[in-house]
Amino acid sequence: MSPFFLMSLLFGLIFGQTASLCAPSEYTIHVEKRECAYCLAINTTICAGFCMTRDSNGKKLLLKSALSQNVCTYKEMLYRTALIPGCPHHTIPYYSYPVAVSCKCGKCNTDYSDCVRERVRTNYCTKPQKLCNL
Repeated sequence: MSPFFLMSLLFGLIFGQTASLCAPSEYTIHVEKRECAYCLAINTTICAGFCMTRDSNGKKLLLKSALSQNVCTYKEMLYRTALIPGCPHHTIPYYSYPVAVSCKCGKCNTDYSDCVRERVRTNYCTKPQKLCNL
């Protein structure tokens, strides 16, 4: 192998790792139920960041395996449950939410991820707010 090829390969490996900035990030979820008196602000972690993507102009000429549309997604996650305060006895006052433990660049799995970015953000409270730090 030529030195130029080896240097190009090494540069590609190093750049590919540093360019993928996908990691757990702090995020606040606002949760409320119509029957409950309060809105709960939950501090958690989600996967967010940049992942290297290859998208060729010659899509019709290439195999699908040659194209790569990676997103920052969960590698490992767990679920926690919070109690929404001010709920009447006939209402289930619990809310379960994901916590990102580690992240990876990969295909978006619609079983547990929203793969489309929303245009309108509705992550706010309409009722008095309580903070939940778990």
